[in-house]
Amino acid sequence: MSTTEQLVGTRDWETAHQAVADAYFPHELRALDERDEVDLDLRTIELGGVTIGRLTWGTAVSIACDYPGAYEVNVPLTGRLHSRSGSDELVSTPGQGTIFTADRPSLITRWTADCHVVGVKFDADHLEREADRIHLSPIRRRLSLPERLDVSGADGASWLNLVTALSAQTRDPVDLLANPLVGPQLASAVTTAFLLAVTPEAAESDGHMRPGMVKRVLDALHDDPGRAWTLAEMAAIGGTSVRRLQEAFAEFVETTPTRALADIRLDRARDDLDVGDVTVADVAARWGFSSPSRFAAAHRRRYGVNPSEVVRGSQLGRPAWDSGRTTPPIDCP
Repeated sequence: MSTTEQLVGTRDWETAHQAVADAYFPHELRALDERDEVDLDLRTIELGGVTIGRLTWGTAVSIACDYPGAYEVNVPLTGRLHSRSGSDELVSTPGQGTIFTADRPSLITRWTADCHVVGVKFDADHLEREADRIHLSPIRRRLSLPERLDVSGADGASWLNLVTALSAQTRDPVDLLANPLVGPQLASAVTTAFLLAVTPEAAESDGHMRPGMVKRVLDALHDDPGRAWTLAEMAAIGGTSVRRLQEAFAEFVETTPTRALADIRLDRARDDLDVGDVTVADVAARWGFSSPSRFAAAHRRRYGVNPSEVVRGSQLGRPAWDSGRTTPPIDCP
């Protein structure tokens, strides 16, 4: 994993728009003040699965975004952030963060001119995998997170202090953050601290971290879900017996090892189907299903539709702006 940093200061709207899109998400940017220039100040660092940055536009703007494939948390250090998802209005000020869910269109209706934000982007696969590795809930496709994060309490403040310190780093070629042994550990620490801050009830259970045997097995299943796993092989990785492994999964994951593997496979398969340019048979074979018919049956049980319907829908239902352009249109002075 490589660690990369971006530093941008510009008064040009198009340059500012592209810089933020490159660091975070494609988006539709609109100016809300009568100004000919923006005053973007952007600093980001990417640790592999986690992007941490500081950002201010220097003028009031609105931003529409679909948050494709990633979650984002925006915490104002100054100013106000007004947003809307569906019909709900939310205003975040210092001490509060706004959480945007992956693949759910949301609108920042007003980012005030004096609003300086710490913005953290979590790749969906990374955040969901880390959530599965600690005792938050059973394996699932999308996390159910609140729309707001309180960073005035102990857990939230500790997480904010960590990401604020990282976002303030000035790097050079020998910076410690570029060490491949350091970056992933920091990304994991930022992610775990966020999950425990946003779902504090998880820390109240006995031994909130899953036992080592379960974590080792889940890590292996996530790393190679297409492999023809046996329970004996899973138990060997966990350093325990098959029976004890099944008991541990039942207690800490609320499912069986084989069901956990099937869920991981279905998640990976669904991601492939969403692309659209695939066949059901190829996806079934890639992710370890014994036949396309068994894959289709498992997909229907979990998602309520046939995988072939997902492929057709993906081929027909791409966003209107995603037809030959890399970013949506910009409407600024």
